[in-house]
Amino acid sequence: MGSVANGVAAACSGGRGVDKGVDYANYFCTYSFLYHQKEMLCDRVRMNAYYNAVFDNRDHFYGKTVLDVGTGSGILAIWAGQAGAKKVYAVEATKMSEHARELVKANNLQNVVEVIEGSIEDVNLPEKVDVIISEWMGYFLLRESMFDSVIFARDRWLKPTGVMYPSNARMWLAPIRSRLADHKMSDYEGSMSGWCSFLDETKTYYGVDMSVLTKPYSEEQKKYYLQTSLWNNLHPNQVIGTAAIIKEIDCSTVTVNDILNVRASISSSISAEETRLCGFAGWFDVHFRGSKENPAQQEIELTTAPSENHGTHWGQQVFLLHPPICVGERDNLNMNFSMVRSKENHRLMEVELSCEIRKSSGTLLPPMTNKFYIE
Repeated sequence: MGSVANGVAAACSGGRGVDKGVDYANYFCTYSFLYHQKEMLCDRVRMNAYYNAVFDNRDHFYGKTVLDVGTGSGILAIWAGQAGAKKVYAVEATKMSEHARELVKANNLQNVVEVIEGSIEDVNLPEKVDVIISEWMGYFLLRESMFDSVIFARDRWLKPTGVMYPSNARMWLAPIRSRLADHKMSDYEGSMSGWCSFLDETKTYYGVDMSVLTKPYSEEQKKYYLQTSLWNNLHPNQVIGTAAIIKEIDCSTVTVNDILNVRASISSSISAEETRLCGFAGWFDVHFRGSKENPAQQEIELTTAPSENHGTHWGQQVFLLHPPICVGERDNLNMNFSMVRSKENHRLMEVELSCEIRKSSGTLLPPMTNKFYIE
């Protein structure tokens, strides 16, 4: 849920163009509201990481030319200016640009920071830049597909010696326990119970048998209650096994094709005593390392991993199993993970996750495969 508002309006979506008007209505317009910007600006983990990345590495900004992709409120551009940047181009696709321009002026940086309203794909800058800074990360890193825009900006506007902020990213997956699995199953069963009552009443009072629609209604409700991943800020003790990296990204070299289909074969070992495997949690971290030729003086990490005290507005994506499975310490999980963009909306994701569990006794449980939606 980046400070957006720059995605690829004619973005790569499995090779299909995306109508700009539809894309704006579905995505960009959200970021034109101050309440949404406030939610991100109140995320202390996010704010501290970017603040420290800029001011602990002033040499990357002092006297340099900077591009902020999806500037939102303009705070990253303002920090770059305060760190001594010679020129900052702050590109924003929504009317939030007007607020950003006011903030820049209020902080006496109007001679350094130039706010440009438009999508990065349509903007023409007068020069190449030394630094690209952007908060492009969505839920589970890649939801929203804003990273496409950052890659576009990098390929068009970053000098060969330039640096990316952030420079690297990783996606993680780990087994979890959670009462959410019981709650969501209860919600689904309640929905189907209500449907049965609806069928009886419709037939009794209006003489129409609608039971032929039970199967599609059930599938619709399963997708909503049981297959749609959930946002949650988990406690570390809800993670019951080792976490595994499913994707590593070098922001200076990655291509859009590299992130269209994320696939990984990973393993995890259960570390908790007898408990229930209720699903899996996905999260990400990003790093500010500079480049090999121009490394950061102080590397900064922003992580959205489960935390006791420092949850983020991204939280974790939770993929629930129905029903949960009883597992124990030293049971091994072998998983195949796949994430692609939704055919209906390139900013949303579809996940397929298969898991094979080998008990510590040596017993191999039947493999299971589940499909989930990140919406």
